[in-house]
Amino acid sequence: MGIVVLLLILALVFGGIGLFVEGLKWLLIIGLVLLVVGAFTGYRGRGARV
Repeated sequence: MGIVVLLLILALVFGGIGLFVEGLKWLLIIGLVLLVVGAFTGYRGRGARV
């Protein structure tokens, strides 16, 4: 019974870590897209004013 509880706890911990890493990966992708879009619109806006 103790082994079953230990395996369940380990599965929850590793599952939580995996979910956290997956969320960080998506945040990185979204952040990079926003950075590229912001840099492009800033460069375009600066060039249009001059």
